[in-house]
Amino acid sequence: MKPVRCLISSITAPITFGIAAALIFAVPPSVAAAEEEVNLYSARKEELIKPLLDRFTEQTGIKVNMVTDKAETLLKRLESEGINSPADLLVTVDAGNLYRAKEAGVTQPIESQVLVEAIPEAYRDSEGHWFGLSLRARPILYVEGKVDPTSLTTYEALADPAWKGRICIRSSDNIYNQSMVASMIAADGVEATETWAKGLVANMARPPKGGDRDQIAAAAAGQCDLAIANTYYLAGMLTSGDQSQVDAAQVMRVFWPNQDGRGAHVNVSGIAMTHSAKNKEAAVKLAEFLVSPESQAWYAEVNGEYPVLTGAEVSELLKSWGEFKADDLQLSKLGEFGPDAVRLMDRAGWK
Repeated sequence: MKPVRCLISSITAPITFGIAAALIFAVPPSVAAAEEEVNLYSARKEELIKPLLDRFTEQTGIKVNMVTDKAETLLKRLESEGINSPADLLVTVDAGNLYRAKEAGVTQPIESQVLVEAIPEAYRDSEGHWFGLSLRARPILYVEGKVDPTSLTTYEALADPAWKGRICIRSSDNIYNQSMVASMIAADGVEATETWAKGLVANMARPPKGGDRDQIAAAAAGQCDLAIANTYYLAGMLTSGDQSQVDAAQVMRVFWPNQDGRGAHVNVSGIAMTHSAKNKEAAVKLAEFLVSPESQAWYAEVNGEYPVLTGAEVSELLKSWGEFKADDLQLSKLGEFGPDAVRLMDRAGWK
């Protein structure tokens, strides 16, 4: 964060407190006034958010000081720093992480009618502790020519023996999978979801390893026929400078499951005001800027994520995957059922 300069220590000659105080208060108001700023802890990689922060500073003159790290590390840091934390805002991915931050007591409600009116109720905390910034869809991706899309229906159907040895998915310690399973618990209950998880494990083509890109690459390489992955990873591969990534992604197609029922599983990246926030006014301005139509369109074009703002423009790539019905589950439920999901996955043998 921005260091605080001590004017007294920069003066080498011995002086009395009275003279030092006179020197300090003699500084012109334009110099003495603190620069308006906001301190942000971000679990998003710098390149996925900094261009927006720079644009915010250009438009408002408010400086944004950012610290980036993994979501778990930032939460522990906020807990450790307590009320003395310099952070005003936390940006993190997955509603499960936002729920955990609220439960840990490191957030407070953001008072903004702009956010309440802009963000659908399902994508924000009911008490205003966090708001979604971008929508992250986790559908089924399949290899064109190896899977007939008419044979695909729901997440639940992936437990059918017909898919034995044909599915790639990352491990159970991944928050995206934990939240997906939590959404199934909300829809189907623990018992039915555990039965499903056991069937899914039996159908895995290999023990889970790597991230979502690795699942897509494995499918393209013939190790499996379909993968469950977030669409922005596919978008990132299709627009990558690495031709091998492009080649792998080009053989994959998107299938939106559960369209006749609750809809495809979605999650959010989101923002919360910290319990220790000292620059509240600037923090609210930044949060509101990030849900503006301009920012929402940028998320879609550059990050390959869907806007949370109804009616915001999406990129041509996202349009090419077609419109879909999204699960309208209140996303706080993903955090609420998260512990149940972890225990269930462990019992099912999901590594």
